[in-house]
Order: sequence, then structure tokens, then C-alpha cells
Amino acid sequence: MITITSKLGQVSAIIGAQWGDEGKGKVTDIIAEEYDVIARACGGANAGHTIVVDGKQYIFHLIPSGALHEGKDIIIGSGMVLHLPTLLEEIKVIRDSGVDVVPRLHISHEAHILFDYHMAMDEVFEQQRAKIKGKGIGTTMRGIGPAYIDKAARTGIRMESLGKNLEEELKDKAQSLSELYGINVDIEKELSQIKEASEVLGETVTDAIELIHDYLKGGKNILVEGAQGTHLDIDHGTYPYVTSSSTTISGALQGLGLPPNALNTTIGIAKAYCTRVGEGEFFTEVEGEVGDRLRERGGEYGATTGRPRRCGWLALRDLRKSAQLNGLTHWNITKLDVLDEEEVIPVAVDEDGGKPVYKELPGWKASTKGFTSFDELPENAQSFIGFIEEQTGVPVGFIGTGPGREEMIIRV
Repeated sequence: MITITSKLGQVSAIIGAQWGDEGKGKVTDIIAEEYDVIARACGGANAGHTIVVDGKQYIFHLIPSGALHEGKDIIIGSGMVLHLPTLLEEIKVIRDSGVDVVPRLHISHEAHILFDYHMAMDEVFEQQRAKIKGKGIGTTMRGIGPAYIDKAARTGIRMESLGKNLEEELKDKAQSLSELYGINVDIEKELSQIKEASEVLGETVTDAIELIHDYLKGGKNILVEGAQGTHLDIDHGTYPYVTSSSTTISGALQGLGLPPNALNTTIGIAKAYCTRVGEGEFFTEVEGEVGDRLRERGGEYGATTGRPRRCGWLALRDLRKSAQLNGLTHWNITKLDVLDEEEVIPVAVDEDGGKPVYKELPGWKASTKGFTSFDELPENAQSFIGFIEEQTGVPVGFIGTGPGREEMIIRV
């Protein structure tokens, strides 16, 4: 655990430093054991955090991946948009594995409900973009953007309404969507899903801001799990090919109702190379045999959608921007072992006219899979890590060497 002396509880955050899919779930799961409270702040079920424990794979979409540690309180913050059937299914899958999260789950009454009709809107909007501009944004079609549209338009429905009769509100929404987009809303299905969710989750809905501050005053340690990645941020990402929420540490604090001075530690997660899903800028992308090799060695297929990810080399400008935006105190460099067979490893150190300027670092041509000690790494692998530290000014505290919980080098 990263220990920083404080009179109140410690708050640490884990933030993606690229375009998502960096491997946030694994380090969250590893260090969650040392914390009392695990919190998700923003986003929805477009996030897919994969961890492997004792050879079994778990994919988390809405519940923090640290929830597998029993006895940890779980907060789902105000900044999230929740598709309730997805949340209930996730709870069931975790319960079937022997872990019941409901008794320790706390959902902000300010979080917004994401309905099936938001997914239908997502599809219509993407089709409209493709028709007008020739291509869409490349969303996950999980309805995240439309749910945030309703939130910003002040027409959304929040978790505080879970036990209320929503029939009239849904009828009004159904009429609007039919007239505007030709979308048919199955009101009975939506109401049935709300009823089922209310029966399971009714007691979990609470004033999460008051709760999290009570935890702080009581000296509890809180781990904040970010979603997506910094370069998908609605303000600071590669707009318009971004997500619909703020994915930086500022957004995480806002989504949980935490002030900036509550934060002690921020860990930025970045792959030893880089990937991206969907459309948008990716100036170090490589295609052909090299891109295919990285994709297959890294298993680069979306945990939420199954889509193949675009692959490329590490870009230091992106890491430096992430460090600036998030005030990173440590890096977690993931999937180092994916580079084990590379003769040389290009790293973009600059750009010229929008094209990357690469420095070719020597590969190590040896397995690092499963290593748990930095000193065990080949010399060139150690140099690769040192180069990242030197170029970004942020120490590398964690190095992933495989998908398993135990396959991690910890240097803090």
C-alpha cells in the first residue's frame, strides 16, 4: 500500500492514462485489499475491467473491480449512469462466484438511470453521424452518451426515483422519442426492470456524498477507480472521438463529491504500448503484421464489445499530458510481457507535422511473464521502464507482467 500520513482517511485514485483498456482493474484489485472503501465515480457499462484470480476471469462493468475483496464497502457515485439490468446481472455473476456485494453496496441517489431507450438513441445517433459525416464516433452502443444528454438537459431520471411510479414520465419520453427519432419505447419492459431493480437495490440508494465524508472523518481509506482513459475525456480528449464524461481525476472527484485536497495519491495506468477502440486520432498506430502481432499477444479485444482494438506504440506526449492533467504520483505500466519478443521497441518521443518521431529502444528477447521483482527483469526491460520515468518525471510503481493477480512487480 502507498502510505501517506494523514489525520483523515487516505484517498488514492487509479486513472487510465491512454484511451481506456489500460488494465486498471488489475491494480485496483491488487491494492484494494489495503483499503476500506472502493468507489466508482463516472461513466457507465461502456467500461469493462478484466481481472484474473486463480485462473478465473472476471469482467466488471459498473461495480468496482476491487469488490471481490469481501468486507470492503462499495460506492457507486453521482457521476455514473446505470443500466439497471446490467447492474443486476453483474451482481448475480459475482454472487454466483461466492461473493455477495449487495449488503455493502451504496449507490448515490444522484446517479442517473440509463434505460433501454438510451441504447436505441445511441444507435440512431451513430447512424445519423455516419450518414452525414461518412463515419460514426464508434460508441459501444451502451446508451452512455444519450443518458448524459438527458442529464445535461435536466430531463434525466435519477436513482432517487427508483421506488416511485415512473409510468407518466416514461410515457412522455416515449412520445418524444417516437416523434423525433421513430424509436418505440417498451414502457412495460422499462417499468418491469425498474421494479426488479427496486426490489434488489432499494436499500442501497443513499446520500453517497454524506457517506463518503463520514468515511473520511472516521479515518477510512478510500480507493477511487476511474473508468475509460484520460484521452477520452469530454474536455481534454481527442474530441469529438471521446466519451461523454470527464475521465480525469477531476471528474472522478466531482463524481464522488470529494474535494481536491482529500486526494493523496494518483496512479496512472498505461500499457507498455498503446491501443484504441473506435474512431479518432491515434498517431502511433501500426497496422499490418506488427499491429496484428501486438493485438494477438496482448489479447486486444474489447471486454465490453469484443471489438478488436487498434494497436500501436507508446507515445510519450500522451503520457506527459496525462501526468499533467491528473497530477500523477506513480505509473502502473501494464502488459510489459507483450513486448518480450520485440527486437526493437519504438517509442514516440516527439512529433513532426503530426507524425511521430520515434526513438528505437532495444528489446530484451526474453520472457518477463509472471516476474514479481524488478531486479529479475532483463537489463533492457529495466532500461525501458527507466526511460518512461525519465521522460515523464513520474516514477513507475507497478509493472504488469501477465494477466493474473499475482503477475505484478510492485516498487512502492
